[in-house]
Amino acid sequence: MLGFTMVDFALVDGHCHTVYGGTPGVDEFRAWSSEGGYRSDGVDSADSPIGLAIRRWCAEPLGLEPGVPLDDYLRRREQLGPEEARRRLLTAAFLSDVLVDTGLSADGFVSAEEVGRSASARAHEVVRLEAVAERLVAQNPDLDPADFADALVEELGRATARAVAVKSIIAYRHGLDFEPSRPSPADVREAAKAWLAHGRPDRLTDPVLLRFLLWCGLDRGLPLQIHTGFGDRDLRFVRADPALLQPFVEAAEPSGVPIVLLHCYPYHRQAGWLAHVYPNVYVDMGLSLSYVGAEVASVLAEFLELAPYGKLLFSTDAYALPELYCVGATQFRHALDAVLRRWSRAGMIPSAAETERIAHLIGAGNARRLYGLGESDR
Repeated sequence: MLGFTMVDFALVDGHCHTVYGGTPGVDEFRAWSSEGGYRSDGVDSADSPIGLAIRRWCAEPLGLEPGVPLDDYLRRREQLGPEEARRRLLTAAFLSDVLVDTGLSADGFVSAEEVGRSASARAHEVVRLEAVAERLVAQNPDLDPADFADALVEELGRATARAVAVKSIIAYRHGLDFEPSRPSPADVREAAKAWLAHGRPDRLTDPVLLRFLLWCGLDRGLPLQIHTGFGDRDLRFVRADPALLQPFVEAAEPSGVPIVLLHCYPYHRQAGWLAHVYPNVYVDMGLSLSYVGAEVASVLAEFLELAPYGKLLFSTDAYALPELYCVGATQFRHALDAVLRRWSRAGMIPSAAETERIAHLIGAGNARRLYGLGESDR
C-alpha cells in the first residue's frame, strides 16, 4: 500500500477485468491506459490525469521515483518482466477479493484466477449477460428461434453456477432508455428470429433481447451490475445516464434483486439520488475515481452527497494493465482519507469509530454483504 491513510485495510474490488499477460508495447500501453488511446498532432491521450496518476502511484512498486518519465517507467517494467510487474502492481493495490467480469478478454490475457493469485486475493466471477447469449448462438448455429429463450435460460444457469453477480452492457449496445417491462415470449421469439437470420450473428444489439437478458439476470437472483456513465467511444454517452434506468428500477424492485450502477461519472449525482430513494439500487464508483486524477477527492465527495453509506462500493474496473488496479485502489484510499478527515475536522463525523465504520463499509463491508463473499484473512 502506497503511503499512510486511514483506509489501511484490504479492499474488495467489486468490478474488474483480466490483464494482459505479456509486456505491452508503447502503443498498447497508451491505448490501454486511456479510454481514448490516441497520439496525434502533438497530443497524447496518456498525457492526462490517468497518465499522471500511473506515473505517480505505480512507479514506487516497480522501484522507481514517483513521476518518472513514461519512457523510463516502461523500460523498468520491461526489465522486471510481465509476471513480476503484475505481481508488484497488484499486491500494491492491497485487495482481499476481486470480482472479475469474464466477458471481456482477448488472446494473451491471463485468467481471472491468475489475477487473484498475483494480487494475493480471492477471485470471483461476474458473468456478462450479453456474452452468454452470443456464446450460445456461436456454439449452436442451427438454434431454432422458438428454442432460444429456453436455451438461454439453461445456458445462463450453467454460466452463473459459481458467479457472485451478473452484468449488462446494454448502455453500449442500445442505451439505458429502453422499455422496462419483461418482454413477452412472442416478442422474444420474433426478435431471436431476426437476430439468428443473419447466419452466425455475433454482437447482440436488439433491444428486446437485451431487455430479456436483464430479466433473465434478475431471475437468477444475483446482484445485477449495469454499466452507466462514461467509457470508450463505442458508447452513446447521452444514453448512458443512470437516471434513464428509473422505470426499470421500479419494475425490478419487487424482485428484491440489487441493481448496482457501475462507474456513473459524470452522472454520479443522478446515481446517488437513485440509491437514496430506491432500496434496490447501489452505486459502484469504479473507473471514475481512477480517471479524474488529482480531483479525485472532489469527485468522491460528490458520490457521497446522497447515497446511504451502506450502498456505496469500491472497484477499479481495471482492464489490460495491472497499473489500473494499483491506481484505482490508491486513488480511492487517498480520496476517501481526505474526505473523511475533512469531515472529521469540521465536526461532521462524531467520532473516530464512526469514521472507521464508514470507510470499512465503502471499501469492503458493503461488497462482502451484497455479493455474499464472507470474511477474508487479509
